[in-house]
Amino acid sequence: MELPEAKQKFIEAWGKLGSEWGINRTMAQVHALLLVTPETLTTEEIMEALSISRGNANMTLRDLMSWGLVEKQHKAGERKEYFYADKNTWNIARQVAKERRKRELDPVLKILDELTKVEGDKKDPAYQTFNKSVTDINKLAKNVDKTLETMLKAEESWFWGSIFKIFK
Repeated sequence: MELPEAKQKFIEAWGKLGSEWGINRTMAQVHALLLVTPETLTTEEIMEALSISRGNANMTLRDLMSWGLVEKQHKAGERKEYFYADKNTWNIARQVAKERRKRELDPVLKILDELTKVEGDKKDPAYQTFNKSVTDINKLAKNVDKTLETMLKAEESWFWGSIFKIFK
């Protein structure tokens, strides 16, 4: 397999994987393109490489920048904007975890904290079942949050070393 074919295969696979994780397919494909391209790319180059519209490219690049996965750069004397993705997979994983935590886990933790304070007849089986379920889910979510916090603060080698020790 030649490099251009391999790049295309990677971009398609990353796009499919992204959509499995709940990320827009085009967003994942643009990210993949920027990951496997050593230099910065313009919006036009991204549009051409992926056969997407200007509107789709602009919206996707804004989303990737809001996730902290892509940076916009300017070159002196040029009006065009250039885009670059960090190639360090540990940085990418931490950034995605940070964003998913903010967008998904934090709102759930807030609701669960409220729900654990619901008052009721402690002898009522319906209240007992509700309270136990919510409390247990809240405990699990807080443990996930602590694990993510550890990951976000950790160096890659320490984090994976600690994880692998758990499974030995």
